[in-house]
Amino acid sequence: MANPLKQLAGETAIYGLSTILARVINFMLLPLYTRVLTTSDYGVFTELMSYIAVLQVVLVLGLETGCFRYASREGVDKNSVFSNAFICTGLMCLLFFGTVVLFRGGISTALGYPGHGKMMVYTGLILALDCPMSIIFAKLRHEHKALKFALVKTAKILTEVGANLVFYLILPARFIANPGHWMTNLISSTPDFTYPIFAILTSCVLCGALLIPEILKLHIRVDSKLTREMLVYSLPLMIAALPGIMNDLVDRILMRFANADPVNWRADLGVYQAGVKIAVIMQLFSQMFRYAAEPFFFQREKEDGSRTIYADVLNYFTAFCMLGFLMIMLFMDQLGLIVGRNFRDGLSIAPIMLMAYILTGMLFNVNMWYKLSGKTMYALWITLAGLAVSCVIDFSLMPVYSYHAAAWGHIASYLTMLILTAALGRKYYPVPYNWGLLMLVIASGIGLWSVSTLIPQMSLWPELLMKTAFVIAYITILFAIFVIHKRVKNDRKNRKPFNI
Repeated sequence: MANPLKQLAGETAIYGLSTILARVINFMLLPLYTRVLTTSDYGVFTELMSYIAVLQVVLVLGLETGCFRYASREGVDKNSVFSNAFICTGLMCLLFFGTVVLFRGGISTALGYPGHGKMMVYTGLILALDCPMSIIFAKLRHEHKALKFALVKTAKILTEVGANLVFYLILPARFIANPGHWMTNLISSTPDFTYPIFAILTSCVLCGALLIPEILKLHIRVDSKLTREMLVYSLPLMIAALPGIMNDLVDRILMRFANADPVNWRADLGVYQAGVKIAVIMQLFSQMFRYAAEPFFFQREKEDGSRTIYADVLNYFTAFCMLGFLMIMLFMDQLGLIVGRNFRDGLSIAPIMLMAYILTGMLFNVNMWYKLSGKTMYALWITLAGLAVSCVIDFSLMPVYSYHAAAWGHIASYLTMLILTAALGRKYYPVPYNWGLLMLVIASGIGLWSVSTLIPQMSLWPELLMKTAFVIAYITILFAIFVIHKRVKNDRKNRKPFNI
């Protein structure tokens, strides 16, 4: 029999690599989008993707997790669990899609996109195809078919990228040469936000086709009792997940209502999203860390000294993230060339969003206490507090500072959640985090970057050498901080008690 921990580690690596690959490839589309699309078109695409992300959580109904719970029960037909979840999600999506088709003109007009009813249909169809497939992906995970899961996911993202390249780099010339081309019935004859939406739809169709063999294995029969039990369990999970996804996307959704420039809010949203995408480099590292760290934390829960290890993990994680922050910010002039010229104003929010994503990673480390102690209900209240902070800042400051306020809203939200999580964790699951050391690590990185901005402009090679010197200086500071920390910790451990 296979070692369960080795199996977990292997599957984690496969799931992690496929997810990270998808994010990296998606990031590589940024130069294309920001050079071909206008800032307004990219803003429209960003808004539609925000709606899709939120609606995905709603339409799956939490049944993805519900399937794992009920399929693991003794005496329950696993195939029936996934079949009923697939039917339930499919019917929900069919109802949603029918509503979108019926009211597509009114929806597009209400959103400020008159004449784009077809785009509303594409958006609805993406959700109608993608959400039921999440149940099939859950089935693959339950059956430990990690490789098949990863291959289908990778094929999906490669199809999306390939479709984007064809639409943007090949079809426009074809449309000019042949004005009556049949594809102009599906997408605009000139590059705009319809192209990436249709590319996603294309990838969803392919994904569904690849999963047909898995769908055919389901026993399509309704068990109303099982479905009702699964919904009772799953719907609260869906409701609990909503504040989390809303916290990440509420600024994009609110920008049309609260932006400093109510006329050009779409352009500001496009510029903002380009700046956020640069900072996603840090989010990618946090995601990779999460795949490895989550099983690591659970596996060592019962070991002696595990909580000290958790504190050390946070120290090294923060130090590595701040090294990444410093390197990205020092070489932003070069890195920023990825973004099209019209979008580079958004790079001003990169340091804010980088720190926000670092706080997200720190939050993941610290919030392990309620997962390890089983007090997961606190997750909902902590996330709601973060969402409330985001909404207050967005509504009060975005009318003055536009997307800069949105970026600071992320910092305030994640910092609020981190403080609440750390305070509650100290009460229910104490871990000896060294907050003084962590603040020193963060302050050192921000301080060196601030000093670097004061250096006068110079030619390329001297500038690169100077920036490299700052990186080396930070590594040296980190080394000194951790050496001193280790000595102090050892001194405390070896100190003999004073007896009278």
